[in-house]
Amino acid sequence: MKSYLLFMCVLLPLLASAQDSTMNTLLRDMNDEGEETKRPVHIFNGVKAINANTTEMTGKGKMDFRVTHNFDDIDGDGGILGRFLGLDNVRDVRIGFHLGLSDKLDVNIARVKGAGPVGRIYELAFKYLFIQQRENDPTHPLSVALFVNAAAATNKASSLPNFEHSFRSFSDRLSQTVQLIIARKFGKVSLQLNPTFVNTNYTILNDDVNMFAIGGAARIPVTRHLNIVVDYFHPFRSKSSKDFFKTVDDTYNPPSDVVYNPTAIKFYDPIGISFEILTAGHIFNLNFTNATEILENRFIPRTTSSWAKGKFRWGFTIARKFVIWRPKK
Repeated sequence: MKSYLLFMCVLLPLLASAQDSTMNTLLRDMNDEGEETKRPVHIFNGVKAINANTTEMTGKGKMDFRVTHNFDDIDGDGGILGRFLGLDNVRDVRIGFHLGLSDKLDVNIARVKGAGPVGRIYELAFKYLFIQQRENDPTHPLSVALFVNAAAATNKASSLPNFEHSFRSFSDRLSQTVQLIIARKFGKVSLQLNPTFVNTNYTILNDDVNMFAIGGAARIPVTRHLNIVVDYFHPFRSKSSKDFFKTVDDTYNPPSDVVYNPTAIKFYDPIGISFEILTAGHIFNLNFTNATEILENRFIPRTTSSWAKGKFRWGFTIARKFVIWRPKK
């Protein structure tokens, strides 16, 4: 019941009509110096698409406060009606503070509640914008940024061996992500590529410590205040890891000093679809995704839900930008 009330309190005010879109606000805040025809191009409306980071920056002296809230899978144990489309349970929550140290450098601090065994995570991240696409400027055809983070799990460690949260030291709790972000706006359509590397300090036996993934995002405008946003990641899991997890079922008899969950594990590519609503001062996203958890550190190597089986969850992201200090002219 609390989840329903929270969701409705956030959703209803945001759907009210607004006089100016967030995009117009962003355009008014742009630096007008230089040639008018070579203004910076804002490819996406926020610092994140759904699960993927974008090349957009917060802006010097500004803070982007961002809350992402995912409910349970739409279908699953108890059926669609018995679980009220997953709204009976809160699965993943991220509360993030994105601060613009300069127009090209952001620092992010976030707290994440994950639905898996590795939850209650703190994230520290940085994003640097190398180059920004400019209108009618062939020397700046793309926006390119680099995102890096470190995440630390704070949940209680398992006393049993070989579980994801069988931490024995602080180092076991850490994971890192490095992501290159390449984006371009073609007319009104925005496209992006996200090559990603994830390192997990502690993994269960035969799982991959290092994993590469290729991701991407797209934004397609529908009306002045409504866009459709899609993002996708394909992790390159090793063949040995895939083959091992296929054997983890009721017939598998592990050694006495190793403990496994007695169920087969199959991994899927994370796919997200969102309806992005622009209002005065806010960006609101109604999200649908099969991504298990929110951070790249987790959903890239650990997404075990399938769209085809109804195992996708819906949720929302609300973003609000504040001015912390005004740069000197």
